[in-house]
Amino acid sequence: MDDDSETLRQDSLARLISLLESIDGSKVTLIGDTMLDRYHHGFANNLNSTAPVPVLKIIDSDESPGASAHIAIGLTSFGMDVSFHTAVGDDAEASSITTSLKSKDIRIENIIRVKDRPTLTKIRFFASRESLLDRRQILLQADRGPNETLDESIASSLTDSALTNIPDSCALVISDYDKGVVTKDGAQILIEAAKNSGIPAIVDPKLTGLEKSRGATVVIFEKRGMSLLARRIGLSDDDAAKYLLDEYSWQGILVLGGIHGMYLHQNDQDSVFMPCMAPTAEQQIGMHDAAAASLAAALGSGLSLYDAALLASAACDCVLSATSGRDYIDRATLGLWLDELSWQMRISDR
Repeated sequence: MDDDSETLRQDSLARLISLLESIDGSKVTLIGDTMLDRYHHGFANNLNSTAPVPVLKIIDSDESPGASAHIAIGLTSFGMDVSFHTAVGDDAEASSITTSLKSKDIRIENIIRVKDRPTLTKIRFFASRESLLDRRQILLQADRGPNETLDESIASSLTDSALTNIPDSCALVISDYDKGVVTKDGAQILIEAAKNSGIPAIVDPKLTGLEKSRGATVVIFEKRGMSLLARRIGLSDDDAAKYLLDEYSWQGILVLGGIHGMYLHQNDQDSVFMPCMAPTAEQQIGMHDAAAASLAAALGSGLSLYDAALLASAACDCVLSATSGRDYIDRATLGLWLDELSWQMRISDR
């Protein structure tokens, strides 16, 4: 890192530390698909007698809201006010989500419970070998959810309710898992409204739904997703990013690489690489959500895309170091990590 880059990073860290100390309840409008993350933990000491698969002895289970609900919790933990718009099923999993959100002082009046519809639930099984390994690894993920598309009238209602909140919001976040809450027309209406209100629109899109994100301020991809798009276009990752920025009228693309760091691509600027600084890499569940919440907090407070990306990078470091994806990245944890990064830079200058 050259002297100019070091100075830019150090100055940005100072702004971000100040930001986390001063966030004062600014409102963010958030719309997107929601799921319940359920975790089972235990030991896998033996193989099944009738099939070559491990037998999991479950010793602990827990669950937490995921996807857009995870972003809502992250934003609230930063000290922001969240206007949250989503749909869930009419089952125990939906009740678990709403109960958890209420316990964290997140309003649920704009969460629609759809009768006779199951809530999307991701069930993950983690295990290690008892007395031999401390670190558990995932054995299996099982997804359970609706088979039918969400009624468009419900998606339209959610778009309308989100639309009324944009004028007094500092940012719009759209989290799309292609489960029906976010439609192409709805997303475009909201992004246009955000532009008219002069606030940033942060979109975490499915690769198959990029049209929904047209005109967004910044979109979030994983490294493998960016590489897949680049192969489809027939360009290198950097050239593909430039093409996509122009094609979809985005201002920026944030590419999450986990332990391989993060890239920020912007219009008419060189790409910026932000290395992973996490002391350990335990897991990666929740990186997208942490990045989306961080981008909204920084951009919604008037900071630059570079500052916002650096905050997202720090948040992803915290996610990678967490014991599981249910460990939310709160203001205190992220502030301590920013202090540590700033201190490391000062030490390296000596």
